[in-house]
Amino acid sequence: MDPTSDTSGLVVPVVTRAGFEPDLTEQSEGATRISGVSIQHTPATKLWFGKVHNLAGYRSVPHHHGEAETGGYVLSGRARIYFGEKFEDYLDMSEGDWVFVPPFLPHVECNLDRNHPLTWMTTRTPENIVINLPQVDDADLRDWADRP
Repeated sequence: MDPTSDTSGLVVPVVTRAGFEPDLTEQSEGATRISGVSIQHTPATKLWFGKVHNLAGYRSVPHHHGEAETGGYVLSGRARIYFGEKFEDYLDMSEGDWVFVPPFLPHVECNLDRNHPLTWMTTRTPENIVINLPQVDDADLRDWADRP
């Protein structure tokens, strides 16, 4: 019998135990994404839900998430997301803040804190799509190099 269904074939809840989350997700250097719920290890077909950990002072390469809608929640730390033409706009977030990132929006995710990690809970539909784009210089990101 499939462990995700009962004897009648009904799909049942699936628990991913702490410490056993798969990390075989699309990655960007300096960001670790682990799956709590995904098509790789649960019956989910239209959802990726996981935890993203960014090192102190981290900033991602520019990227987007294809057709996926993305929702994020800052568990701990201070975050910034650059977006817009040449990444000239940004939004800052701190613990307890939520963010929605639309499909196909090129952006750069940052950990504003030079000394502490940043941890997000993130969900995407339909899947954890990560499409990395060409790198930009730190100097091209307004207020990045001189952040406190």
